[in-house]
Amino acid sequence: MKFNLLKCLFLGITLVSYAQEKNKTGNDREHYNVLLIMADDLSTDLNSFGNNRIKSPNIDALAKDGLTLQNAYCTVPLCGPSRVAILTGLSPDVTKTPGNKKYFRTEVPDAVTMPQLFKQNGYFSGRVGKIFHMGVPGDIGTSGLDDPRSWNKVVNPKGVDVALEDQVINFTPEMGLGSAAAYLSVPDTTALHTDELVAGETIKLLKEHGDKPFFIAAGFFRPHCPYIAPRKFFDLYPPDKITLPYNPPNDRDDIPGLALRVYKKDMGMTQQQQREIIRAYYASISFMDEQVGKVMRSLEELGLKDNTIVIFMSDHGYSLGEHGMWQKRNLFEESTNTPVIISVPGMKGASERTTRIIEFTDIYPTIADIAGLEAPSYLQGKSFKALLDDPEAEFGGLANTAVQRRSERGRGWKFRGRSLRTSRWRYTEWDKGEKGVELYDKVNDPGEFDNLAKYESHRDTIRHLSKTLQQRIKKRSVFKGNE
Repeated sequence: MKFNLLKCLFLGITLVSYAQEKNKTGNDREHYNVLLIMADDLSTDLNSFGNNRIKSPNIDALAKDGLTLQNAYCTVPLCGPSRVAILTGLSPDVTKTPGNKKYFRTEVPDAVTMPQLFKQNGYFSGRVGKIFHMGVPGDIGTSGLDDPRSWNKVVNPKGVDVALEDQVINFTPEMGLGSAAAYLSVPDTTALHTDELVAGETIKLLKEHGDKPFFIAAGFFRPHCPYIAPRKFFDLYPPDKITLPYNPPNDRDDIPGLALRVYKKDMGMTQQQQREIIRAYYASISFMDEQVGKVMRSLEELGLKDNTIVIFMSDHGYSLGEHGMWQKRNLFEESTNTPVIISVPGMKGASERTTRIIEFTDIYPTIADIAGLEAPSYLQGKSFKALLDDPEAEFGGLANTAVQRRSERGRGWKFRGRSLRTSRWRYTEWDKGEKGVELYDKVNDPGEFDNLAKYESHRDTIRHLSKTLQQRIKKRSVFKGNE
């Protein structure tokens, strides 16, 4: 009798303790939820990344709760292949996705994606908006090149911005809207923009599925062009305060031709047009930031913040006139360096930043590691979980980025530019060096203006970096699957 009484008392205490470890929705604290928030074509032009001209209070608030990764690099500065690398943990040489048109499962049909891993472990997996590739603006409202195996539920919002596309001011009418220098400042309207709908639908999923473990991904479409946003966000950036980036005279003289073969210099825009486009891009960032704020406030109001890993990131960087280059598909810092912020409940490194170099293939193994899930053994990145507690911990130190150009005979596209980023150098080869080499000293020349490859004194550095680059390419071109 005494034994049974003590046993019941112990059981009661255990149940009370367990109940106290539940949040308001009853979600077990031993299981971290995951909220992945992705922007589209967002550079590191954020206040929390050093551009204090940008009004991004909600992303800044997230940075105070998490770790800001200042040196995160995309695998390809293009939407489709970069997103595949994030979500599969595989290099684009393995998935054979140099561009936006190919479905990765054609090459690796049995790959387990990051959301699919959580789904297989009993999590609800849901997507709203653009996570895998969707052409913008053409695929808005559709699933685009999505991966059905990854999700329990998908939502494809389509807002008033799509209906207004025929009203944009387009400085490059010869180009499609998905790559045009085009914008529209929209007066206040009761009709919602696509990103506002993405925020609303994400909040619905949080409400509907917050009582069990979840992996929910919110994919915003801004600041991808055409830059369409409500007028109040344009008003945040007076035209006379917009400045153009500094480019030294003759800056492009020592840059190989293939590096420049994306658009003509400054896309043919006048300086005034360039200022208008930068203003529209900034307005689109602030508009997207407001939607991030809505989702984060809802996460807190629902009692889910203390039990949810939040990752905010873009799919690649973005150029705004540096070296006369715009948008993406180049191998300079602005196009390859990408904003990434990770917040984990109770992390020691909150409101910290790290300068350690990471690659996009490192994201998947890191999130799985934090959540306590066993990731596939074939993933090509590695977990940087240690940086959450110690931002100065040793990690990596190298990042590869590739870019496609048309083949020599004009038959299709392939990777013809390859770049290696170290803490000291950016080294880039075009057609394995046969069509040009670039070497920039990131410590003494952060703007990448002086191509040191023209100096004989740097031959040894070039040989070493070239060997390292080719070894990494070879290693990451092989896929053996789970062994």
